[in-house]
Amino acid sequence: MKIRLASTLQPDSIVDGEGIRTVIWTQGCAHACPGCHNPETWDFNGGFLTDTDEVNKELDKLEGQDGITLSGGDPLFQPQASAEIAKHAHEIGLTVWCYTGFTYEDLLKRKPMLDLLKHVDVLIDGKFILAERSLNIYFRGSRNQRVIDVQKSLKEGKTVVIEKYMQDKDTKMGPEKNSKIYI
Repeated sequence: MKIRLASTLQPDSIVDGEGIRTVIWTQGCAHACPGCHNPETWDFNGGFLTDTDEVNKELDKLEGQDGITLSGGDPLFQPQASAEIAKHAHEIGLTVWCYTGFTYEDLLKRKPMLDLLKHVDVLIDGKFILAERSLNIYFRGSRNQRVIDVQKSLKEGKTVVIEKYMQDKDTKMGPEKNSKIYI
């Protein structure tokens, strides 16, 4: 199956999910969020086409990675191909995080997207909203976005957020116990 990517796989990311991750940057996004940090990935004809088997072969070669992160663009515009990659990642022991501008609830209504969710551990959902941008939150660009435990949500039939990632970053420093560090 073909997938359109924005770039080659990016291993060793520590900002695109928990642990050390390889990011798969998909190409194509219709959300066009003002302030997006990857507007070059919006064009559905940009990037390059490759086969999901080729991506999976690259995943097989990875060492020292905790998981993959599907990002972009928006991987949910290519749900079947993204699902093949996510399924393979699980088969080889990697966790799967995914970023999307869609809401989790919207994805549940669309079968191809729901099929992808079955192979995703953590979903960061919702459009990036520039007015809600923060550098003091975990794994999200704006406060409206949620970090969702997908498997628990599917099992319980309700959206389950991962509370530890929904809080502001709070790093204790010296005598100033409530100091914040902005990364």
